[in-house]
Amino acid sequence: MKKLENKIAVITGASKGIGAGIAKSLAAAGASVVVNYASAKAGADQVVEEITAAGGKAIAIQGNVTNATDLAKLFDETNTTFGPVDILVNNAGVYQFGAIEEITAEDFHRQFDTNVLGLLLSTQGALKHFNLGGGSIINIGSAVTAITPVASSIYTATKGAVDSITQVLAKELGAKNIRVNSINPGMVETEGTHTAGFIGSDFQKEAIASTPLGRGGNPDDIADIAVFLASEDSRWLTGEILIASGGVR
Repeated sequence: MKKLENKIAVITGASKGIGAGIAKSLAAAGASVVVNYASAKAGADQVVEEITAAGGKAIAIQGNVTNATDLAKLFDETNTTFGPVDILVNNAGVYQFGAIEEITAEDFHRQFDTNVLGLLLSTQGALKHFNLGGGSIINIGSAVTAITPVASSIYTATKGAVDSITQVLAKELGAKNIRVNSINPGMVETEGTHTAGFIGSDFQKEAIASTPLGRGGNPDDIADIAVFLASEDSRWLTGEILIASGGVR
């Protein structure tokens, strides 16, 4: 029997990058997967196609994590198609770096609305449809909270909030047998980091040079940790912040 057989997982922001990698790995481990997306329907459909072609179960459902109405639809459709949620991966997120002289109120609200409010609303929505036996919530934070790179004041602040929320909700939801943990990746090569210009840049070269394991990350590095946290293998872990950065601190 596969590790996540008969489990139902919702992954927010799963049309590409780390979210897509997690969706594929959870499905390969036996979970029925909901690939959530805000606007990238083609990407989400591609992820679903890859999962089903490999023999897994998946559907794509649109929904913006900052919109409670969208989220109600997301979890209603999940429940109708697959049943109660066992696993929620709060992956949807945005980032933008900028020196303190450059940041604006719009930058602040864009990042906090998605990275923090979106996580809270997604969790709130999922709890209304969560399996009564409990399950696992996995937040995707960032190693920036340990590294604190320059020009990342807003983004690092959002991920610091994710760390704190993870530990609060671990205590708050423990009585429901819902475990809450966070994976905090270092730099991972994704469509997003290519678009942002990080891949191939001096920033990436410096990041790899300072990484004890001597390379950059890829989505599978994070996805395998998510499978562990979603499964009974991590049944005694909650409130943990796992820095998945190849050793960068």
